[in-house]
Amino acid sequence: MIAFIIQRVFQGAAVVLAMSLIVFVGVYAIGDPVEILINPDADQQTREAVRQSLGLDKPLWMQYLYFVKSALHGDLGTSFVFNIPAIQLILQRLPATLELALTATVLAILLGIPLGLVSGLNDKRWYSRMIMAGSILGFSLPTFWVGLILILVFGVWLGWLPVYGRGDTVRFLGVEWSIFTLDGLRHIILPAFNLALFKIALFIRLTRAGVMEVVNQDYIRFANAMGIRKARLLWRHILKNIMIPIVTVIGIEFGSVVAFAVVTESIFNWPGMGKLIIESINHLDRPVIVAYLMVIVVMFVIINLLVDLLYAGLDPRVRLGSSNR
Repeated sequence: MIAFIIQRVFQGAAVVLAMSLIVFVGVYAIGDPVEILINPDADQQTREAVRQSLGLDKPLWMQYLYFVKSALHGDLGTSFVFNIPAIQLILQRLPATLELALTATVLAILLGIPLGLVSGLNDKRWYSRMIMAGSILGFSLPTFWVGLILILVFGVWLGWLPVYGRGDTVRFLGVEWSIFTLDGLRHIILPAFNLALFKIALFIRLTRAGVMEVVNQDYIRFANAMGIRKARLLWRHILKNIMIPIVTVIGIEFGSVVAFAVVTESIFNWPGMGKLIIESINHLDRPVIVAYLMVIVVMFVIINLLVDLLYAGLDPRVRLGSSNR
């Protein structure tokens, strides 16, 4: 198992290094932030002085080497706009995004998996068809449109829920949380549901497909013939055997929820990383853009490592396979 983890860590480090090159070149080769940061009437000498102060006068390869050297010491550059370390800006906004992503993922799991189980175990019933029709809507409706409809219905027409900001927060374990306050919970309901809708539909279809495949297996028929209680059959035999693909998708989709929360955060003015990255793109704040993308890359690598470890816990064949290589 230790060799398995070390191998995955080295693979993750190689992925991060490769992505750092792609991200850096892709971001720094586009546009000129000096044209946005200074007065358009400034003379050429002023422009060159600003460009030199930001390190943009050096060749791209030299800028990248300097970036890698600094990144190894935890420095991902200084924001052109805010003049503070880019990683500090990201870490200030990260808790809000993680809170929203965690809430959306938990909501998707609590709704998607049970609905998928009900649909798979009762394939011929009318409510199974209703669940599948709802999942098709969840896949089809654009996130920005759903967000606007939620604001219109629950915020404007009914006035039940707030549609702006994060609400009251409380500090817990050194981090500000809104889900531990009543006002914060009211603020997070709409953006979390908007972000979770596609994932709910995905988990419904994935769980349903897994259940319909498992219930036709011989060992399930044998267990039924032995008179095993339905609750034990569901939890011990059906759910356990469909968990590996579900765990994989949950891990990957959590990373995508964090990375692609930009639309939801913009619609609901949620003060997370997504809103920050939009502002940084508008101002061509390259260090913040690169820091954001690198944080997302590292997050995906860590999530994939955790999923691999969960594999080993759920399926002993994974451990056996890794030890034989």
